[in-house]
Amino acid sequence: MSIHFDLVDMRLMVNIAETSSLTRGAERSFMSLPAASTRIKNLEESIGAKLLYRTSQGVTLTPPGEAVVHHARRVLQQLEHLRGDLQDYVKGVKGKVRLLANTTSITEFLPSALSKYLATHPDVDIELRERLSHDIVRAISEGTDDIGIVAGNVPTDGLEVMPYRRDRLVLAAATHHALAPRESVAFAETVEFPFVGLSEASAIHGFLHNAARELNRSLKIRIQVGNFEAVCRMVQANVGIGILPESAARRLAQNLSIRIIPLTDPWAIRNLKICVRSLQLLPGFARELVDVLVADTRDHPAIADAQPSLA
Repeated sequence: MSIHFDLVDMRLMVNIAETSSLTRGAERSFMSLPAASTRIKNLEESIGAKLLYRTSQGVTLTPPGEAVVHHARRVLQQLEHLRGDLQDYVKGVKGKVRLLANTTSITEFLPSALSKYLATHPDVDIELRERLSHDIVRAISEGTDDIGIVAGNVPTDGLEVMPYRRDRLVLAAATHHALAPRESVAFAETVEFPFVGLSEASAIHGFLHNAARELNRSLKIRIQVGNFEAVCRMVQANVGIGILPESAARRLAQNLSIRIIPLTDPWAIRNLKICVRSLQLLPGFARELVDVLVADTRDHPAIADAQPSLA
């Protein structure tokens, strides 16, 4: 079987997969809808199999389509890496690093490190997205992204892993809440109270709901908000209690009247890790970002080791 397709076809298939739309995929690929349809038709005829399911809600990939997109992403990523490796020799080539991280890393740890990196790498862009740790590991393993930062004991078999930061989850409560006088508390003691939760897309949301299910309980979410500051403001108003990283809680408690109470559960201590598929195979500018993150780790002692006052 002779299959004919080029990089334009690969980018088109990836764009269609990411938008679940032939129209938006064509727009992303800077081509008309008829031109995109013709390319997909020719590619399907060359392969001898349908690549897309077309419905009134959009398009989804058939199994052959999923295989094409999987390999297309890897080929396009390798080309991106090639551009990066040539950056020292070809003036003006622009690189991109695809970085996935959890909620805590994005809001608390990465801003300062990324600002340092971007200041010294004006020709490099960073695509930063929040994902659950298991999804991050899968994306790095499949080669669709370059660098991941994961939390907890998620399996990272087959990846190169480096320690990043350590944080712990704590309980935030209004100063007159029933739990406010406690010096520490177990998660099992908190589930009877109403909670202020983060959005369902956040990593912490899924983590806490899984922890409650292991206790055969469910969380009573009174309100969901979009960030840690909103959690703490709702907690201050006694809408409910909240669980968030200590790094964020300590920062926000400076300007809010809330109590921060350590959780006694072993899982409350969370080791964050940097993971890559192969450090050696990353383009030079991506390896330099890993170096910046590792140096940032050395410059900031682990929260859980510092034993701060939580009053």
